[in-house]
Amino acid sequence: MKQDFQYIKSSEDLVTSREQTRAGFIAFALEKNRRSTPIIESAKSLKVLASKAETAKDLLKINEIKSALLTAAGLSDKAVNYFTEEDKDKATTGLIENFLEPAGKYFIDEVVYRYLLIKGDSLGGSMRNIVGVLAQQKFVRTLLSNLSVSGINYQWLNNKTKGWEEKPRDDFSIEEQLKAISWKNSKGQNRVLSFNLKIPIVNNNIDICLFNADIEEYNDGEIVNMPEKIIMLGELKGGIDPAGADEHWKTGNTALNRIRTAFARQNLKIETSFIAAAIEKKMAAEIFAQLQNRTLSNAANLTIDEQLVSYCDWLLKM
Repeated sequence: MKQDFQYIKSSEDLVTSREQTRAGFIAFALEKNRRSTPIIESAKSLKVLASKAETAKDLLKINEIKSALLTAAGLSDKAVNYFTEEDKDKATTGLIENFLEPAGKYFIDEVVYRYLLIKGDSLGGSMRNIVGVLAQQKFVRTLLSNLSVSGINYQWLNNKTKGWEEKPRDDFSIEEQLKAISWKNSKGQNRVLSFNLKIPIVNNNIDICLFNADIEEYNDGEIVNMPEKIIMLGELKGGIDPAGADEHWKTGNTALNRIRTAFARQNLKIETSFIAAAIEKKMAAEIFAQLQNRTLSNAANLTIDEQLVSYCDWLLKM
């Protein structure tokens, strides 16, 4: 489907501004703070429970904090699964002898600090994965808004219940659980849009997948084995840091080229698209050039509402 790029008249239109970058960093920081709340609260509980101990070694007698002591010793929840009870005892004893006892009367503060340090590091790792989730949620929220404004009914696949549900009266926060969405376009054709599916023809996970199908044909994602049903595949990059922008484009562009090559081998037509939060000048020029020569079917800057709304409108009309 040929797209009129109303909001992309030049490569400059795709570039993420300093203001948008700053807003993205702030949004990420706020989300990180929100997700850190349970960790802070658990640290408070640890401090209260640990206060029963008169000495650092007395901490071993408090059953309620054994798990927290292992965390303070530097062990992740995943690592603990590989430890025997004897290994766990050695780890906590080492924590006490090497770090808590030298802290003297401040041993309780020391164990809380170390607990927070390890939990914070774990949160930092999980936040790197959250970036993609947040990007998808923003994209889905815009798509839902387009559907609402256009008065288009839809069904959505709840990732939590694994079942298809009718359009709710109140769609607040369903983007947090939405795995796929189904609607009819203006021509009465069935469409299903799904996320993060492994497409066998390209042997790769694809962020955005649009199918010419209804929910029965989608069949819990088994439709990926029917490449002739695939209309469009797209890459979605949510990272806002300008330092990683070029690398995101390189990996995304490589994936899109692989998609086009795989479908061409089977004489199948495929549309491709690219959405990113961080778009720098050089990559913007390359993206714009691909839009101009129709190598790329569509693109959008995730931080620019007009482009994202236009992209979603394009999807709904395909």
